[in-house]
Amino acid sequence: MPAVVVGDVELFYELRREADEPVLLLVMGLGGQLTSWDEGFCEELRRAGLGVLRFDNRDTGLSTSFDWFGPPNFEALLAGDPTLPYTLEDLAADAAGLLDALGIERAHVAGISLGGMIAQAVAISYPHKVASLCSIMSATGAPGTLNPTEDALAVLLTPPAEDRQQYIDEQVTVWKVIGSPGFPFDEAAVRKKASAAYDRSYRPGGVARQLAAILAAPDRTIALGSLQMPALVVHGDDDALIPVIGGVATAEAIPGSRLLRIPGMGHDLPQSIWTEVASAIAHNAGIGALG
Repeated sequence: MPAVVVGDVELFYELRREADEPVLLLVMGLGGQLTSWDEGFCEELRRAGLGVLRFDNRDTGLSTSFDWFGPPNFEALLAGDPTLPYTLEDLAADAAGLLDALGIERAHVAGISLGGMIAQAVAISYPHKVASLCSIMSATGAPGTLNPTEDALAVLLTPPAEDRQQYIDEQVTVWKVIGSPGFPFDEAAVRKKASAAYDRSYRPGGVARQLAAILAAPDRTIALGSLQMPALVVHGDDDALIPVIGGVATAEAIPGSRLLRIPGMGHDLPQSIWTEVASAIAHNAGIGALG
């Protein structure tokens, strides 16, 4: 898998694209790797006419680790005096720098959860690089938009697993809580995906540092109001981790955006909606029409 150096980090990526095909940059969420984007969903995007570029954010997957920093001081952060190895803006600069390194002048950008926040930050700070924006199960950072349920907060703050089997078992618990209650739960698929993720790279410290970057980020509502590119917001009505108000607030902040609310969807993308979401992203990018 290729990698490029962007600033002071090395980013591993995968690009699937035919010649002259428009590129969709996919930005993954908290602790997720590029492989956290389901292959089937990526293929749906490819069938919709989009080249797909996915990558490991810093501190995840095979990209540069910040384990040298250690765990963040959440008490200091919540008291307004954070000391962090990187910010949400740094993560956005990585994404923009990846496009530069690959010679891609403009791309469609879609992010999920933390990735949606990064995608928003890319659009705000580098609007000339963003042809269209899609924010999935994410939020503006405004007060009240990042309030998980008690059960979702509990699984988010579960101490890191000490071995492979514990990690896999805990992932089953996590997705039973924050997954989509209106869709079938496929435990075998969750275990298979968790196994592959652990074997590729297990970096629990990166999850904590990325969470700190989320908590330290300012409210983006006003800045989102300056965006002038096509924007799509996708959110599940039954998201226990980032409530649907986060998606509503995002859509209300971005002029002319479209909000796609999906009943029964939680904090994941069930296989049965891949075609619908891929079609909506392609339509937002100016490719094809909604069926």
